[in-house]
Amino acid sequence: MNDFIFYNPCKVYFGKSQLKHLPEELLHYGKMVLLVYGGGSIKKNGLYEAVTRLMMENGFPWVELAGVQANPRHTVINKGTAICREKGVEVILAVGGGSVIDSAKGIAATAVSEYSDVWELVKVSASVEKALPIIVLLTSAATGSEMNTWSMVSNVETNEKKCLGGPGLLPKVAFENPEASFSLSKYQTACGGFDILNHVLDNYYFAGDSTFEITLELQEAVMRTAAKFTPIAVENPNNYEARANLMWASSLALSNILGDMHHGACHAIAHELSAYYDITHGHSLAIITPRWLQYIMDEKTAPAISRLGKKVFGLDVELDPIVGAQKSIEAVNQFCFQILRLQSTLTELGISDESFEEMAHHACASFPNLTIPGLRSLTPQDVKSIYKMCL
Repeated sequence: MNDFIFYNPCKVYFGKSQLKHLPEELLHYGKMVLLVYGGGSIKKNGLYEAVTRLMMENGFPWVELAGVQANPRHTVINKGTAICREKGVEVILAVGGGSVIDSAKGIAATAVSEYSDVWELVKVSASVEKALPIIVLLTSAATGSEMNTWSMVSNVETNEKKCLGGPGLLPKVAFENPEASFSLSKYQTACGGFDILNHVLDNYYFAGDSTFEITLELQEAVMRTAAKFTPIAVENPNNYEARANLMWASSLALSNILGDMHHGACHAIAHELSAYYDITHGHSLAIITPRWLQYIMDEKTAPAISRLGKKVFGLDVELDPIVGAQKSIEAVNQFCFQILRLQSTLTELGISDESFEEMAHHACASFPNLTIPGLRSLTPQDVKSIYKMCL
């Protein structure tokens, strides 16, 4: 196992009755609050009223940035940055899922930088060391942004989606009440559950070189949890046990406790689908992942792919590696498209091959020599071939 440093000081309040601690946590970081949220769901489920009442009763003035959409847009982040500077915001309260949290992170970083446009900060590619403090009230289990140092930013003008990262982006506090995710649709739940599973598969399990058994077993436990409880939550949205397991799995999946995190191939490929076509990230991962596994499967990669099926999807442990790998890919396909009932092709989503070449180049652009590392290295031509397999 490689040497590593693990440090994650995000304070988590998990459970049904933790929101009462919000005022004391806000007070640690400032008085003037920017409340960031998405559509109207937090107003329908009462969370908006509960949060604003606590702030009002405890003397916290606030301003709002509402309407954050899926795939965090640089234009929205820039709007939030301007609000922070104009109103003297001291702490950002993000109430929502991954896109809301990532938008809050972009705002937090840009507001204390020399830039007014977050994309300028993204282009610099420097580690974000300083940002406004962020507190999260999580409403969905998917991205893990509530407990990590990363944020995705989509440039809607150039069809690019890139990463902003650094220790300054780690939320100070995260409130995780599984009940807040009861109102998620079946589709959102399915996409979020596969996002969790793929975060582990793509960024740790198949991206690094770890052979340390406890690390692999931890990774497999989180993936098994996502595979077990996502279908339950899809069919029974108010099942607290399922929602709780998924919410905590989401936080663990990208918190670095599972090993040395890498930027995986599936995410690099899928981010371009979000950038060009604005499709839900978890759905794009579901379409990409089994095709990617099929594309890279050979005698060298078969043992690792076979282990996935045996440890996560319960396949026969005695299977030959090649046979086991093929059955593992079939199990991923079945999970995504039969059990979760997600659409299985880009064609069904109205996507053609017209931009594949440009997308493939963008997907590889952040890697040395335009080559995505992993179980098998991928060039832009490889990525284009994988996109075509998804039609």
